[in-house]
Amino acid sequence: MSGSQFIITGTSRGIGEQLAYMLLEKGHEVHGIARGTSERLSSYPKYRHHVYNLSDTLGLEELVDRVFDEMDPVHADMICLINNASMLEPLKAIEQCDARDIHMNVQISLVAPMILTSGFIKKTEGLSIRKKIINISSGSGIYPAPTMSVYCSVKAGINMFTQSVGSEQRNRPNPVEIIAVNPGMVDTDMQRMARGKNEQEFEMAKAFAHAHESGQLLSTQEIGAHLLRIIDKDFATGSVVNYDEI
Repeated sequence: MSGSQFIITGTSRGIGEQLAYMLLEKGHEVHGIARGTSERLSSYPKYRHHVYNLSDTLGLEELVDRVFDEMDPVHADMICLINNASMLEPLKAIEQCDARDIHMNVQISLVAPMILTSGFIKKTEGLSIRKKIINISSGSGIYPAPTMSVYCSVKAGINMFTQSVGSEQRNRPNPVEIIAVNPGMVDTDMQRMARGKNEQEFEMAKAFAHAHESGQLLSTQEIGAHLLRIIDKDFATGSVVNYDEI
């Protein structure tokens, strides 16, 4: 993996920031998309940042145009989109969830990856280089949990979307390799927020706290290194990959 170009959402913190940092250290070009910025990444000449709120899904096609205007994918070894950004809240029984929070979660965590995937495939159609999309999913996309109905549903949607697009790409010449990855439990700001919630409101708070206290959480450095291996490895397009399968 050398001379590759990456588009990563959610690069202001957590997994997205760590993965972008590790790719930049290897000399790759990274285009980050996030509401906030990262001081650690901004010092790298091969890092381009786009300040954008992914809940504004109707502007994403124009954003894709701007990102690709800055790129030269024809001469890259690989071009890769990593849909990493997502929203954990609302963490409540569904009847207690606010319509605005439900809407924002689905827009950021599911609709935005769908539109970015569509734009990526359009922009790279005809390119003979390796093309890859990685959608960051979760075990919550398979295992239902109380007070996490929105998050679980969105991650299940990411898995099915990945499989469906994979079936579209499978028999095309030079297909886009699209996979969903369940990274396991990672010690991020989202995880810390979840385990600090009131147990009366968020039933899973105790389970999140126990995972942290018992040392079950991966660091962002560990999952970043794992994702680097996943980027390099070939998978059948449409695969849903668990972090412990590599």
